[in-house]
Amino acid sequence: MEESSTLLKVRKEKNQELADAGIPLYPNDFRVSDTIEALKAITETAPETLGEDGRQFAVAGRMMAVNSFGKSAFIRFKDRTGQLQAYVQKNKVGNDTYSLFKKLDIGDFVGLKGVLFQTRTGEWTLLAQELRLLSKSVRPLPEKFHGIKDPEKRYRQRYLDLIMNNEARDIFVKRSKTVSIMRRFFEKRDFMEVETPMMQPLPGGAEATPFKTWHNALGMELYLRIAPELYLKRLVVGGFEKVFEINRNFRNEGVSTRHNPEFTMVEFYQAYANYEDLMDLTEEMFSHIAREVTGSDTITYQGETITFGGKWKRISMMDSLVEIGGLDRAILDDPQAMLTYAEENGIKVTKKERTGKILTKLFDTLVEPKLIQPTFITGYPVEVSPLSRKSEIDPELTDRFELFIAGREIANGFSEINDPVDQYERFLGQVSQREDGDSEAHIMDADYVEALEYGMPPTAGQGIGIDRLVMLLTDSPSIREVILFPHMKKNA
Repeated sequence: MEESSTLLKVRKEKNQELADAGIPLYPNDFRVSDTIEALKAITETAPETLGEDGRQFAVAGRMMAVNSFGKSAFIRFKDRTGQLQAYVQKNKVGNDTYSLFKKLDIGDFVGLKGVLFQTRTGEWTLLAQELRLLSKSVRPLPEKFHGIKDPEKRYRQRYLDLIMNNEARDIFVKRSKTVSIMRRFFEKRDFMEVETPMMQPLPGGAEATPFKTWHNALGMELYLRIAPELYLKRLVVGGFEKVFEINRNFRNEGVSTRHNPEFTMVEFYQAYANYEDLMDLTEEMFSHIAREVTGSDTITYQGETITFGGKWKRISMMDSLVEIGGLDRAILDDPQAMLTYAEENGIKVTKKERTGKILTKLFDTLVEPKLIQPTFITGYPVEVSPLSRKSEIDPELTDRFELFIAGREIANGFSEINDPVDQYERFLGQVSQREDGDSEAHIMDADYVEALEYGMPPTAGQGIGIDRLVMLLTDSPSIREVILFPHMKKNA
């Protein structure tokens, strides 16, 4: 800490000296004509003419290293597209500029104009004929050899992480690409992108604890949305038959390697489709995104090889508990036997009176961690699926699936309830559960029921966790690695 304070003091004094000498520390009149990536592309396409035709380039970036030889120096600088070497000579840039250059520090932004040439080792380098200070840094960067290893520091000071760690930059480039490809995937299939309220008078669309806020002008309590579902389905009622939204959801629950209080999801709804259609669409979309982002539909995640191509396994929750979880099917037919099994095996069940909750808790513990390859789990109980259409084969179950990859849930989809009477009765059941102390149970949304009374076509909808998908595509063990500014506890 003392060394850091000393360096900071020296930097501030040096910057003041430059300012006193009339040197602009933060000018804004240098214009960039080229990126480093563009220059490197030129060296690959027309190397035989470069250095001979005298073509000048104007680039800018942050200085990351300096190797000085007295009257000349090699520097490495980086922009958003990559890193390049430049050669600065006193007799090329002039005495005054070179004198200023000698006072610059790693971390400063510079603008350079010059021509490209190859060094004796064959490296393409910019021979600077003009050098400008564009932004003077005050704080020294972390020591490059060690970088930033402390995850806490990386997450709290993401800007330093992005400066020093190329791996971190690559994650967020891939994240941006993933969202862009997903958007084009939907648009190509005639889905329309929409935006729905982030602040809602009633929290709905999922079982979760919401964040509350207060709107002064309206004089009413509002909730940060836990899901956009009920608004998107209102749009289907209104005649938008294919809609999607990529945006944030907020849930007032725990923080872990898989959970952040605010997270990004895509939700989409398609009229005249069912949950099986969406499983087909999801297989196609994930395979396409993986190929576009990583170059293959087979990836490696935390040492496991995961294949997105082809048809994925589809299995009911009950069958999975037997085939994968190792339970005797007779236990699944007896709620008391399930509770006894859970107790004997250290599986904590809080809502003991709800058979659907017991089943899902057993599934979470016994099956979910084993679902490494993409797997659709179907046949969720009605009790835990208040917005899902009942199965016509077994009315105790719903036409719903959840997608699991690498031992975690990635997506949730189902055929939607479009019977207003059924939906109203499901809401009543949720209200009863809230009265019994379940704070995550759904609230009655009479306006949504009224919307259904105007008629909604047969529809299927799905939500996909984009953060978790990006974790897979970038081999990231924690959700904090793929969120630019994850929520953290305050420093003590």
